[in-house]
Amino acid sequence: MLDWDDLRFFLALARHGSLSSAARVLNVSQSTVGRRLTSLEATLAVRLLNRTPDGYVPTLAGEEVREKAERLEAEALGLERDVTGRDTRLRGLVRVTCAETMAAHLLAPSFASLHAQHPDIMIELIPNPRELSLAMREADVSVRMRQPEQHDLVVRRIGGIAFGLYATMDYIKERGELDFAEGCPDHHLITQMEDSREMTQSAWLTEMASRSRVVLQTSSHEAAVLAAANGGGLACLARFRADNEPRLTRMEVPAEPPSADILLLVHKDNRDTPRIRVVLDHIAECIQALGSMLQPDDADKTVPRAVTG
Repeated sequence: MLDWDDLRFFLALARHGSLSSAARVLNVSQSTVGRRLTSLEATLAVRLLNRTPDGYVPTLAGEEVREKAERLEAEALGLERDVTGRDTRLRGLVRVTCAETMAAHLLAPSFASLHAQHPDIMIELIPNPRELSLAMREADVSVRMRQPEQHDLVVRRIGGIAFGLYATMDYIKERGELDFAEGCPDHHLITQMEDSREMTQSAWLTEMASRSRVVLQTSSHEAAVLAAANGGGLACLARFRADNEPRLTRMEVPAEPPSADILLLVHKDNRDTPRIRVVLDHIAECIQALGSMLQPDDADKTVPRAVTG
């Protein structure tokens, strides 16, 4: 008898290409993923995935099984969404995914008031650089800074985030003043990796400091903050986070870095589920209440001491 769970593990491995990645998505050990694949191949008496230097790749039989398993998965998820959408209770689990810094500094502090009003709603907060699939029920709600590639989602802009260029004063003393006209030679840059949501800001930084050298790339905004705060170089960082880091100074620049939208995402089939609706409204209200902190108006504020060429 075919076990649907075995198919679920097979799909994760076929999609992500490695035992470690599939295990993270499924929240199990790598050995469990491998064991489930072996079980499915034994049941079907056929090899489904070949292990290559580039990861696990489906065989011809594996491609056929994957296509049919994905149809089954879509039907099962559709049924689950239909049933969930009829749940009128303000109780149960709501999974929220967002970037690490946003989770720690914006959303997590706000959920105490949500719980006080709705004690039977439990939040599972998932900081993840990868955009979890709302269609596949990896999460119920997503807070992101770029338009999603997933379909069937309701997307709402709930705010924006201002960015600035930061470094420590000790770093500036060591490496020299910033000469943007010359591309800031002899300086070090901390940038985001290519699959990051902050690539626009990284592109701005590498253009402004075209003669600087990238010494660190990361998919974690928090890692970039701490690297810069420890003298690692120049970084384009969210102001709501970096302005509160005492070791960092915001540099004066010829042109401000691009801001980013804050987008609230939910699958269209779940947007009217009461417990999910409550969480969506709470997050939107929280972000909107923080508007001036996320996008400060500097007209009446003192900008930290500029360092220019």
